[in-house]
Formats: sequence, C-alpha cells, structure tokens
Amino acid sequence: MSQQNLAPIPELYVSYESAQKLKAEAGDLPSWDLTPRQICDLELLMNGGFNPLKGFLGEADYDNVVEKMRLADGTLWPMPVTLDVDADFAAKVEPGQDIALRDQEGVLLATMTVTDKWSPDKAREAEKVFGADDLAHPAVNYLHSAAGAVYLGGPVTGIQPPVHYDFRGRRDTPNELRALFRKLGWRKVVAFQTRNPLHRAHQELTFRAAKESQANLLIHPVVGMTKPGDVDHFTRVRCYEAVLDKYPASTTNMSLLNLAMRMAGPREAVWHGIIRRNHGCTHFIVGRDHAGPGKNSQGEDFYGPYEAQDLFRAHEAEIGLEMVDFKHMVYVQERAQYEPADEIEEGVTVLNISGTELRRRLREGLEIPEWFSFPEVVEELRRTSPPRAEQGFTVFFTGLSGSGKSTIANALMVKLMEMGGRPVTLLDGDVVRKHLSSELGFSKEHRDLNIKRIGYVASEITKNAGIAICAPIAPYTATRRAVREMIEAYGAFVEVHVATSLEECERRDRKGLYKLAREGKIKEFTGISDPYEEPTHPEIRVETEGTEVDNCAHQVILKLESMGLIAG
Repeated sequence: MSQQNLAPIPELYVSYESAQKLKAEAGDLPSWDLTPRQICDLELLMNGGFNPLKGFLGEADYDNVVEKMRLADGTLWPMPVTLDVDADFAAKVEPGQDIALRDQEGVLLATMTVTDKWSPDKAREAEKVFGADDLAHPAVNYLHSAAGAVYLGGPVTGIQPPVHYDFRGRRDTPNELRALFRKLGWRKVVAFQTRNPLHRAHQELTFRAAKESQANLLIHPVVGMTKPGDVDHFTRVRCYEAVLDKYPASTTNMSLLNLAMRMAGPREAVWHGIIRRNHGCTHFIVGRDHAGPGKNSQGEDFYGPYEAQDLFRAHEAEIGLEMVDFKHMVYVQERAQYEPADEIEEGVTVLNISGTELRRRLREGLEIPEWFSFPEVVEELRRTSPPRAEQGFTVFFTGLSGSGKSTIANALMVKLMEMGGRPVTLLDGDVVRKHLSSELGFSKEHRDLNIKRIGYVASEITKNAGIAICAPIAPYTATRRAVREMIEAYGAFVEVHVATSLEECERRDRKGLYKLAREGKIKEFTGISDPYEEPTHPEIRVETEGTEVDNCAHQVILKLESMGLIAG
C-alpha cells in the first residue's frame, strides 16, 4: 500500500489547436452556464483530481455510486458527481448531442457529449449518500432547493481551466504537485485536509502525523465551496500563509484545492482520500467527524465521531493511501504543551477552546490566548470578524399579510436611526416591488425570486457594515433559509416572526385582500389558497394582538442588544 506513483495522471484537456477549433464550433451548441459548484467539479474532472472519471456520471454509474459507492465497472467512487440542469434546458437536449459548458461570464470551459438524461430520486440520493433526507444537512438542502430537476451525464472534453485571480501561485493541479514531489524527491507525503484556519493544535497534530508516518507534509486546504457559515477562503489562506513559517520549509508544502465539499462525513473522507491519491500523496489525515456538517434536525450529530475513520480503514487498500488517525489534541497547562487527549493521565489541567467559543470571543472582542492560536492568525481573524457591535446585520420580519410587519419594521428603523452609528436601510415589500421587482407577478416562483432579491440586497448592506431591515411575507422555509445563508456569510441574520393569527390579519385587512382571496379573485394568496410555513426557530417571535407597536419594536431592540449587535 501507499506505493507512490508520480507518473502523470490522465487529464481531459485537448491540445491548444483542438481547443481553438472547438471554441469556433461551440457557438452552435446549446450552452449551459455552470453553477459555482459545477465549476469546481468540472475543474477537478478536467485536471485529473477526479480520476478515473471521464465526465459527469451517467445514470448507471450514478445509481451504482448512490447504492454501493462504486462505479458501474466496480471501481470505488463514493460521491455522485452529476450535472444538474433545469427542466427547460433539459428539454432542449437529447442523448447523442454535444453541449457547451461555460462559466458565469460565458467563457467556454469544456464541451460534453450527453449520453444520459434522467430525473433522479433525490430523496433516495439524500438517504444513501448523506445518511438522511434531512434539510438540516447543507448538501441535502442544496439537493432539494438549489440543484436542477434533471441530471445529464457524459464524457467531458476540456478546453481551458476556470480562471482564478486569487492566490494563483498556490493553486496546483494533480500533475503539477506530482512533478513537484518528483523534483523534491518526496517519496512519502501526508496530506492534511482543512476548511478552517490553523491553530496551535492543528500544527501539533500535523507535526506528529508527519513524524509518525516519516513523511513530508502537504497542507491541502479546500478553497471551493464549504459549509455555509465557514470562514471565507481569502481570510483562511491569509491565516495559512501567516503560520507557514512555523513549519520546516524543506519538508512542508501548501497547495489550494478547489473542491466543492458535500460535508458527507464517511463517504466524503473516502472521496478526499481518492482525490489526494490523484495529487500524488501516500498518507492522509482523517479526523474525528471528518467533513461532518454538524447537527441534524433532532439536534444530534449526523455522523458518529469515528464513522469516517472506520469507512476509510475498510477501503484503505483500494483508495491507495494510508490513513493517519486524527488525534484530538488538547493543551496540558502543567506541561505547557499539546498532547493527544487519550494519552493524558488524570489530575492534570486540560485547556481547550471550541470553534463556537472562538467565534464568541471574536464576536465580543475578548482575548484569545496564545496557547490556543498564533497572534498572526488571531490578527487576520479579527480583521474579518470585528466585534459584533461593529458588524452589519439584517433583521428579517416574516408573517402573514396584515400581521403588522411593515409597521414594526418602520418603528424599528426609526429607533435604530435615533441610536446612530451605522446606516439603516428598510427594504419594505411594496417599495422593493416597485424598484427591484416591478416585472414580477405573484406566482410561487416570482415570490421566491422577489425574496431572494431582497436577501441579496440585504447581504450587500450587511457586508458593508450597514443594517438592513426586511419586511416581506416570505412564506416558504426553504427561501428564508437561502436568504439566511446569503446574509450569514457577512453578518448576523435575525429572523423575527410576527405571529399574528390569520383571523386577526383578516379583521385588520384595510386593502380588502383577504376578502378577494376568499372569493377566489386573488389566486395563490398566503394563508388562504397558499400555505404559510411558520418559522420553527426564529431569533424572536412577536405577538402583536393587544400589544403596542412601540413595544413590539422594543422587544426586537432588546434581542439585538442581547446578541451584542447594538450597544446596550
């Protein structure tokens, strides 16, 4: 096992001359603009990171991967890599046809010969690949609410890689890394997978892993798509560069991997192993709850802490890498050093700071001790995570028509403007309809699009340290969640459920809309002919019946104070 083979691996690119010819011919082909996740997948297909795949999976391979973690020919492959498209595009394409695959600017990256077209059973895919059809899992949520309804499969012809303008010197293809290892004479290479900043425990862990396996170290962080809420890759890479000089330069290298993670725990660990083998590594560190997405809808972890290690160990020979167990490292105060948690005797003082605690300390501007992290890393994190009272945030009111959302939102806006300190913008439903969404109707699709536009504008305001107040009806859980993820990339999202009953909303109905809806003159009216999905865990629920508007707005102010978003 772990016999290093540094011969070049197959790539899917054609020669420059053939690429020019294909570019000239591609104008006549149906064009699909790839999503950010599909661009990540295509890049690793073309450069050999997903070897032995020759393109996006066809139906037989897909079924086998979902059910058995193997391609139809029996090769180990744990993750469906599929080209999902919408029904409109699928209707224009038949098997046997070529399509052009373009980035979001319209640049041609590849062509694909469509061999298969099918509508997958997404609930089965979620159950088999991720262990549960549970929307609390980011990839399951993506599958149901973002991915297209139809899958296309077929071999890919690579024309050019996607362009990256950031950290270009740190991005290596599998063959570039293999060539580097050959040149340096590195026979054994242990890869460390991470989507988080590196702190002292990680450094200790990677030192030990390299020493135990007598190998050189490749720090191989993922800079494609990770989990919503993760630290952005620009900040993380600056953190990695800040600590690289703590490692011996002759035996350590860092390279960035443009992978769209699925957070699939055990299957993801096996997938990460295969990808690292393709990059020329011989060993791979697999962590506790490797690539786990956190808690499920019941508040329990999606995967057991050692499930990933167990599955990797069972397939180690086929993967072609040796696993190095992740030791949970903790700081022993008496000896002022990090040690594996399972080797520590009773009676010593063990110090540890969880990811949640670290985020709290950053948010509240509290001290982060030197035994936990490097001053350089903390400085980078503080640059992108100022204390909460200096960050932008969004207050998102949701409730039935006539519940009092707009009135409370207006009162809140005035109270926040009175406090001063940050610009405040109210994105009221009617105003947004006039300026942003004048061409939209009131179908479910158009209402969703309207909410997403509001979310996008709110996320830009939040990113620039302003306060956005939104007051749409926003009846659907999946849309509210998409907006939350958009905004939480930059600051806090405070969902306020204005929980006025339907009867009370009808009683207040100044515009006579409910009456028209009951008479069938307004179709798809929320609460009458279309459902309102109540938020299950809003940051705050406001009851308006028998309560003054001022008091309702004040409740929201108190919540913002308790969250540290405004000074008390």
